Formats: sequence, C-alpha cells, structure tokens
Amino acid sequence: MTVSLDQLQAFVAAAETGSFSAAARKLRRAQSVVSTHVANLEADLGLELFRREGRNPSLTRAGQRLLQEARVVLERREHLIGVARSLEEAVEDRLVLAIDELYPENALGSLFADFARHFPSVELEILFSLMEDVSQLVQEGKADLGIQWRPEVLPTELGFHTLGWVPLKLVCGRDHPLAKERVEWEELKRHRQIMLATRSESREKSRLRVAAEVWWVESHWVILEFVKHGIGWAFASDHVIAASPAAPDLVTPELQFDRGDWPVALEMVWHKQRPSGPAAAWLRQRLAAERIGARAPA
Repeated sequence: MTVSLDQLQAFVAAAETGSFSAAARKLRRAQSVVSTHVANLEADLGLELFRREGRNPSLTRAGQRLLQEARVVLERREHLIGVARSLEEAVEDRLVLAIDELYPENALGSLFADFARHFPSVELEILFSLMEDVSQLVQEGKADLGIQWRPEVLPTELGFHTLGWVPLKLVCGRDHPLAKERVEWEELKRHRQIMLATRSESREKSRLRVAAEVWWVESHWVILEFVKHGIGWAFASDHVIAASPAAPDLVTPELQFDRGDWPVALEMVWHKQRPSGPAAAWLRQRLAAERIGARAPA
C-alpha cells in the first residue's frame, strides 16, 4: 500500500471545500489531478472516501474517519518542515521563561500566540515563581528569561530591562473595619496585613509593609481569599483582583493620605554570559516592547 502526501492533500482539500473543482483552485492544481489523487488514494486504501451521487461529492463514513487522520499526517509534515527550518537557523529546541504573577496575564495570550507562529518547533515552559526565585532561576540556568519585580540587588551577571510599573491598590473585605470609614495611615498599622511571601529581605518588601502584624502567603489568589474573609487587608494589582473569585467581596477603602496606589517595577532579566538564540532574542524584543502599567513613583 502506497499513500502519498499529494493524495492526502487532495483528499483533505476536497473534503474541506466540498468539491474537486474548489479543491483544485485551493491547491492550484488541475481538477483532473486532484480527482486522480483522490481516486488513487481510495484504490490504495481499498475504501470509498466520497459518495459521488449528486452535484458535489460527500464523505462516506470511512472518509469522515480518515479525514481526521489525514489532517494529523499533514500537520506533522508541516511540523517536520518547521523543525528542519529551525535546525537550519540554529533555533533553540526549548525555552524556559520564569514570570512573577504581578505580570498581567492578559498580555501573555497574544504575545505567545505570535511566538507559536514564529517558532512552532520550540518547546516552551513557563514558570510562575516567587519574586526572588526568578532571578535565581535565570542565574542558575534553569530559566532563559525572567520577569520579576525589581529586587534591591540584582546579581552582576544578569542583565535587566524595566518593562513598566504595576500599581497596587489597597483592598479589604466588605465587613472589615477599614471598609466602613475614611482610612488614615495610622489606622492601617492597627490591622493585620496579608503580604506575599518572599524568600529574602528586599527594599520592596519593606516598602510595602505597613502594619505591625503581618501574615505571609505565597499566592496572590490565596491572599485575596483571606482578605475576603476579613482576616486582614492587602495590596493587590487590578488584574489579579479582576481574575479572582473573591473580587465581588472586596472593596477599596477611601484613603485620607494619597490617591491609593503603590507602583511596583517589573524587570525582565537574562544571563549576560549565555548568548540568546533566535527564539529568546525575539521574546526579549517583544517583551521589551510591551509597556506595562503606569508611571514610575515620584
């Protein structure tokens, strides 16, 4: 049994367009060539793939089943061509990106859809890590690129680029005492604060700490659940709040002391001594072009 890719292409095109003439136009072949490919495929498989009664051919039960398989074969052919092209251009086989949850996830979808189109053969792994873990992963070679909030000290072997600033707002539960009054700075200090746990001390960590009593939690999502239940108050970004199931039960108190946002810088980091392949270089360029959030703090 001999089945060629030309036969499968003709079969799939005829099934998708609904006629041999339309398939011929799609493939830019003569109709007789397309019809011959389909007929030869049926002969080689020993199965009728189309019913030819009426004006246009329709798939038989066998044709419907084999259409799925034919599409898979043709898709794998395109993948093989993509892999070969990547090998020729020295594109990386695999890329690891470590991202802090403060990076707005709505910016990731279109970015990585473009990445998949440009580099279909690259295996991508995306890690959502704790803040200080990101630079450590890049430093140790466990990630090729990282996005994290700005640490107080960045290892000298890492390069960085500021992507923007993510404003954090103060939130509490609807029944929390802070929700019922115009809040003064000193009042915040008297109520428990829920903060994102990190594995080392940093200037950002101390800058965001206000209250005398703090609970440390390793997840933005769990923090908001705790806030919802009145355990304490927290700083959170708009995109994290919007995506949280707790959002309807959270409020932003009216503040007496400022307009109520605390911007945190997001940095892209990479290792200076490890050359970037084409995929990593493309990703660095695109991430740098995606300006995130608002202004830098005064």
